[in-house]
Amino acid sequence: MRAHHVRALLMAGQAWEFYGAAELSRDTDFAILTDADNLSRLRKALAELRVEPIAVPLFELKFLKRGHAIHFRCQHPEAPRMRVNVMSKMRAVDSFAKLWKRRTTIELPNGTRCDLLSGPDLVQAKSTQRDKEWPMMRRLKEADYFQDNTKPGATRIKCWLTELRTPQRLFEDARTHPGLASRPASKRPTLTRAAAGQLSQLGHTLSAEESRLRAEGKASWSPLFKELERLGRKK
Repeated sequence: MRAHHVRALLMAGQAWEFYGAAELSRDTDFAILTDADNLSRLRKALAELRVEPIAVPLFELKFLKRGHAIHFRCQHPEAPRMRVNVMSKMRAVDSFAKLWKRRTTIELPNGTRCDLLSGPDLVQAKSTQRDKEWPMMRRLKEADYFQDNTKPGATRIKCWLTELRTPQRLFEDARTHPGLASRPASKRPTLTRAAAGQLSQLGHTLSAEESRLRAEGKASWSPLFKELERLGRKK
């Protein structure tokens, strides 16, 4: 991707691993910019990887714009059977331009630089109904909290107040920053209990919140699942 200057951001399992909150992932998932030049560069990168398309949908702009992921399997000898998935549109996630501006860049020991979705954007991108995603989201936000809770900025604190999903951490953050907690509480009622110090009831409230978000995710994905079923039958 870097060799062909593809504007892409690592996401999903391998990005979670960089942030210290994930299980092993054998797939490589990217959020991509879908302008003509970038798609052309992406096609060249995929050609070098000797990819074969997997399942449906086809690698077409109309499917990317509707929110589908396009799946490929690499046949290159240095990446045999590696799966590559690309997306451009995700529910409740900002445009690629904003994601790119907020990206996290990590350099590996061999000098390779990796561009990732930022931690908050990664959590937002993974807010689905899939069971396995939720423990990772909780771990990611906890890792972020403990990594930078000495002198965090207002933006970081607001992100924690919006996304933390463990009772003790949310309670601590709301108690430490009551002024910043008051505003997002109108959109996240869970914060009201956290700010009031109702720690014993906070776990039940967070569970109810998670159930609601899962249901919303399922509703948003339902039309895409139905379209995939139609495409699969047609194929």
